[in-house]
Amino acid sequence: MPRISCRLRGAALAVALGTFSLAPAALAQSAMPSMPSMDHRTMPAGQATMQVAAGPNQVVIDNFAFGPATLTVKRGTTVTWINKDGDAHTVTAVGAKPLFGSNPLDTGDSFSFTFSAPGTYAYFCKIHPTMKGVVVVQ
Repeated sequence: MPRISCRLRGAALAVALGTFSLAPAALAQSAMPSMPSMDHRTMPAGQATMQVAAGPNQVVIDNFAFGPATLTVKRGTTVTWINKDGDAHTVTAVGAKPLFGSNPLDTGDSFSFTFSAPGTYAYFCKIHPTMKGVVVVQ
C-alpha cells in the first residue's frame, strides 16, 4: 500500500487510512466524536423528539410526520400544511377521487384547503406513503 503524506494527527490518519491495530483504534475512538447514522429517514438520538409547533389550523410536516397527526376543526375552516422538513412531501386525501391534493412541497412551501362539510378526512404523502394524518371537521 502506498504511503500518503498528510497533516492529520496519528489517530485520525490511522482512521482515515484504515491501517491501524486494535490499540490505535481504541485511541482513535476516544479522540474522535461519534457520528450518527446519516439515513434520511431517521434523526439522531436526542433529536427524534424535536418537533416544530403548529399554529392554529396548521399541520407542520417535520421529521417525516404530520403534526399534529389528527387535527379537529370547525366546518368552513381553512387548514394549512407547512413543510419544515428537508425533503419534499405532498398532502393528498385518501380515496379514488381525492377531495384535495398538493403538488410536492419543498422546504418552506405550504398548501391550504378549506373544509366545507363535517366528516373525517384521512390524508397521506404520495412520496412517503407511511406518512398519514387526519382532519376531523365538526
